Amino acid sequence: MYRLMKIEGLAVDPVTNSPIMLLKEEEGEESLPIWIGLLEATAIASELEHVTYSRPMTHDLLKSILDKMGTTLTRIEVCDLKDNTFYALLQLQKGDESLAVDVRPSDAVALALRCKAPIYVAEDVLLKSKMSDAEKPPAKPADSSEEGRKWADILEELDPDDFGKYKM
Repeated sequence: MYRLMKIEGLAVDPVTNSPIMLLKEEEGEESLPIWIGLLEATAIASELEHVTYSRPMTHDLLKSILDKMGTTLTRIEVCDLKDNTFYALLQLQKGDESLAVDVRPSDAVALALRCKAPIYVAEDVLLKSKMSDAEKPPAKPADSSEEGRKWADILEELDPDDFGKYKM
């Protein structure tokens, strides 16, 4: 079972300085923080802020290719969480043919925003993300004194205003 989500915003983890993408349930209280790369955060932020570039960026290029091929991104699915790594699928449709393509969640969201496609998260992923082992942020440098901090602790320290219109 999947839940419809929206991108609530972007913030920066004050400990690792890594961008965090926060997905929130459309009609509910569930949320899912996902640590992402700077380039993907920039691609998401630029679309959220309606920033246009003179030449197409990677996700704009992919949308253009899909359009030219008559293929529709019907939805994205954050479908699994293994060893603190999230997995997602692009669900594509061309005529009667359906195709699922493995993708990083951050790239999936960046493309979904451009294609106006819905974002879904598996209930199992939401459950796994709450478990103690999955509550740890991504690996940090060996010299980090914050090893093992929980996502909830890090999110508690963030200013709620950071999840609004954060510019990368």
